[in-house]
Amino acid sequence: MQPRALALTIAVTLATLAPCGGAALAADPPVPAPAAAPAQVPAPAFTLAPLPYPADALAPVIDQATMEIHHDRHHAGYVKALNEAVAATPELQGKTLEALLAGASKSTAVRNLGGGHYNHALFWTLMAPVGQGGEPSAALKARIDKDFGSWDAFTKAFEEAGLKRFGSGWVWLIWTGDKLRIISTPNQDNPLMDVAEVKGQPILANDVWEHAYYLKHQNKRGDYLKGWWPVVNWTRVNGLFDAAAG
Repeated sequence: MQPRALALTIAVTLATLAPCGGAALAADPPVPAPAAAPAQVPAPAFTLAPLPYPADALAPVIDQATMEIHHDRHHAGYVKALNEAVAATPELQGKTLEALLAGASKSTAVRNLGGGHYNHALFWTLMAPVGQGGEPSAALKARIDKDFGSWDAFTKAFEEAGLKRFGSGWVWLIWTGDKLRIISTPNQDNPLMDVAEVKGQPILANDVWEHAYYLKHQNKRGDYLKGWWPVVNWTRVNGLFDAAAG
């Protein structure tokens, strides 16, 4: 074939293969990269439960403003900071609050923040509006008589332990496995921690940090402790005693 005829044949062939309009064949479009999966934000390990009664329900023993500040600011602050500490510390993740407290000596965050959360969460349930907390059970009364001599001796010892706690802390009635004992702990320590001088199962507790009573009683902690008994939720205390003592 002559060179001119060969060139004409090649041109016709290319025109036939090209898309309509004679444009050149386009390359396959690039395959887009798969979208990155959204970062998984871990859910908070612990939550702040609402008060089991209205904030003004314990008045006049504990006023509404004190309850709101104590629960909505102090307790909420412990929960928020505890969740941040757990999220930043893999070895703390996936554990119950009680399990964390059992190793409180290993973590300042657990001791302060975990203790603050546990203590307050228990504290709210140990109180009820005046006239709605029931009465100490016969079993609890009998045990108190055995371990403290009388009901009056028990309440006096409980108040004195709270009054003598230097600085901030808590006063507790605990079951040690064979008897009831009254102890106090500093700051947000509690008797479930491995740092506790006396370990045991909490039965009753009162918060003697100043923010628990200062708006009403100022620096008169003794007045607060003596006036607190009408809001104790004995139904809850009886249940804790029965569960601990078997």
